[in-house]
Amino acid sequence: MTPPPPAGPTPTWQRFARPFNADDPRPRVAVIVVELGLSSAATEAAIQHLPAPVTLAFSPYADGLEQWLNLARAAGHEVLLGLPMEPANFPLRDPGPRTLLTSLSPQQNLERLDWVLGRASGIVGVTNHMGSRFTASTDALRPVMLRLRDRGLMFVDARTTPRSVAAGLASSLGLARAINDRLIDEPAARLPIDTQLADVERVAKETGNAVAIGQPYPVTFERLNAWLPTLEGKGIALAPITALVNRQPDR
Repeated sequence: MTPPPPAGPTPTWQRFARPFNADDPRPRVAVIVVELGLSSAATEAAIQHLPAPVTLAFSPYADGLEQWLNLARAAGHEVLLGLPMEPANFPLRDPGPRTLLTSLSPQQNLERLDWVLGRASGIVGVTNHMGSRFTASTDALRPVMLRLRDRGLMFVDARTTPRSVAAGLASSLGLARAINDRLIDEPAARLPIDTQLADVERVAKETGNAVAIGQPYPVTFERLNAWLPTLEGKGIALAPITALVNRQPDR
């Protein structure tokens, strides 16, 4: 039997959460921009020109990571770290030297996780970077999710595979989690992005919650900055990712 989450102080994800009115009855949309910190120009644009409720996820490999995180938090953004996880086509696609792998022992993966988490403070949690193979493996994921839970962090399942077991496993372990609904910029062009954003609206209105993930591309920022100001008039609340913790059904 899995032990229950430990009682005690306020979880880290709640301590660093951006204020949000939990009684707001409107559908909620959370937008996450990932892989920040690798390009100074893109990172500065995300921090300074996207609305504060947009959540920013940084690469653990970024130089000057703590400084970037401090700037992001000062601008009002919640921050995540990207957690490199094994994709199905590894090593053809390689998330980097600290990637969590299904071929490693639980202890080896926990050491890699601890390295990532040790890169920064003030984060609300992590989201998988790649990981289509790793997030489909309950055995590989369980120790990682227990460590995240015990650290008081949340996990955002980027849903890089429909075979992901991450959300259901997180729920069973008492780990705070959210689930991506749409990768909005694959391909990174105006019309496909606008189509995906319209779909994010639909999901939010039908279910009450939607999460969208985008890359730090100029066209992504352009389309987000055109779309985000329209949400208020449509009766949709732009929310930080912590405002969607455990609000979506497992899948």
